[in-house]
Amino acid sequence: MESIWTRDIKPAVFPKLMNDITADTLIVGGGMAGVLCAHELSLAGVDCVLLEADRIGRGITSGTTAVISAQHSVLYGDLIRRFGREAAKAYLEANLLAVKRLSEVAWGVDCDFEMRPSVLYSRTQEAKMRREAAAVKDLGFNARFTLELPLGIQCAGAVVFPDMAQFHPLKLLNALAEKLRIYEKSAVLKIKDGTASTESGSVTAKNIIIASHFPFIDRRGLYFMKLRQKRESVMAVENAPKLDCTLSEDAEKGFFFRTYQDKLIVGCGCHDPGHEEEDYARIRLFLKEHVPEAREACRWVNQDCFTLDEVPYIGRYSPATPHLFVAAGFNAWGMTSSMAAAMLLRDAILGRENKYAGVFDPARAMPAGPLLENTAHSAASILLPTLPRCTHMGCALKHNDTEHTWDCPCHGSRFAEDGTVITGPAVKKASIN
Repeated sequence: MESIWTRDIKPAVFPKLMNDITADTLIVGGGMAGVLCAHELSLAGVDCVLLEADRIGRGITSGTTAVISAQHSVLYGDLIRRFGREAAKAYLEANLLAVKRLSEVAWGVDCDFEMRPSVLYSRTQEAKMRREAAAVKDLGFNARFTLELPLGIQCAGAVVFPDMAQFHPLKLLNALAEKLRIYEKSAVLKIKDGTASTESGSVTAKNIIIASHFPFIDRRGLYFMKLRQKRESVMAVENAPKLDCTLSEDAEKGFFFRTYQDKLIVGCGCHDPGHEEEDYARIRLFLKEHVPEAREACRWVNQDCFTLDEVPYIGRYSPATPHLFVAAGFNAWGMTSSMAAAMLLRDAILGRENKYAGVFDPARAMPAGPLLENTAHSAASILLPTLPRCTHMGCALKHNDTEHTWDCPCHGSRFAEDGTVITGPAVKKASIN
């Protein structure tokens, strides 16, 4: 499987770290979040080094649909009820600033950047969509309710966010990376006393940002209890109508859509590992009904980290680690959240006050129900008397017949058939046989 973004672009190549070096700030992880953090800090005059375990942009970022939007599902009404109006307004403003800043960065790069409204729709719940539109308007943004959707999709109601955007993520990432100090094939195996060690070198830094999708330091922050990974199946098709918006369905396994050049991108999810073919069948059924002339061009699967309260973890890794920071749990909205993380962490490292930092604080209280459910899910897998096991925390791995990988149902680590780590938080090779 290969995503539409990796098919027509030459990958950037950087050297492997082969000695011991120093920097003011180290960023661990070369996806969009890590590269944007390094970009924003470098513009502010901070000496940065970025370490990537494999190749930059070839992990989770290569599978994104690359939508830039502050519309993160039906969230704002929920945030008002759970945290209050001021916290919801802060979350909205932080993401609108991220949309603006990412758009400014993308305008200067040949990355197929296009302004597009984003639209969230429901097939069944008109009242819910009307409430969400009203909640967002009350927070100060000009969202609107509509019943009109493209592709002949019937809906009970939809919420439109104007002035959002879409782009080619790897074109932007590669362009920004050219000006950064990056080392690839340099997986961090241990961090101690401000030094990150790889198999062939180390980086000692005053500040360290963990932007590796799933935080891998388990003794701090308890992220293995506070995050859950899910996967989404995606397909790009030819001979399909061009959309003038991005679309997302408000449903657990809802569809999402956008156009890239002459292709329509259709996805659905979220699901646990091993259900990819079921989702591809759903996508093909939708296309047969709504776009019968469409022809499949490529397909892929992506993976996202979800927090327990739908707000990312951006800030200090834990209260006991003042110079260790994290950006994780982007809840399927990785592009906008990556930019929000870059701005928040830039200010934290520079000692600037950021009025939105408290909303994203990783040390905030977690809802008890989801926390217990997530913990029980992991414990059940750990107790299964089967092999092979994940090298992160010992959960029983499941074979993914579609992608020919071994996947961890607890925390989302993925391994190749020979046990090589594809996706963390695991950092050590698994014993498959």
